[in-house]
Amino acid sequence: MKTDLIRTIVVLILVGVGIQLIPVTMSNPPIEEEISTSPEVKAILKRACYDCHSHETIWPGDSRVAPISWLLAWDVREGREELNFSTWNQYGEKKRNKMIKEIWEEVEEGEMPPWFYLPLHPEAQLSDEDHAVLQAWAASVPSVSEEEDDH
Repeated sequence: MKTDLIRTIVVLILVGVGIQLIPVTMSNPPIEEEISTSPEVKAILKRACYDCHSHETIWPGDSRVAPISWLLAWDVREGREELNFSTWNQYGEKKRNKMIKEIWEEVEEGEMPPWFYLPLHPEAQLSDEDHAVLQAWAASVPSVSEEEDDH
């Protein structure tokens, strides 16, 4: 029985070391064009959104350790595909306006920032004042219907 336990521990150690060899892409490509907004809104976005939705991701030390690295790289890739403040120039004006409205909707519904992000990034927690600023920002852009949306 003791031999089985030792073998299990050795196998787990080998697997743990082995998965570190699986490459994961964690990069910050060049910024094409950032969102143009008030400094107040920009500060909130940078604090609460940019880690997953820009090319200014701060990759913490534990982000290099598998399987954490896999999850973080996947989250950032998905976040950038959904909305990327560093490639804001790729969205047309109507798309930008729609995205700003959607940002507020996600924040209002408590979907963003995600609950699992906040324990390790308490600075991303949005205050009532942050909510008011983002709501006013979203209210300041014209509404866009689905059929008018451009890319």
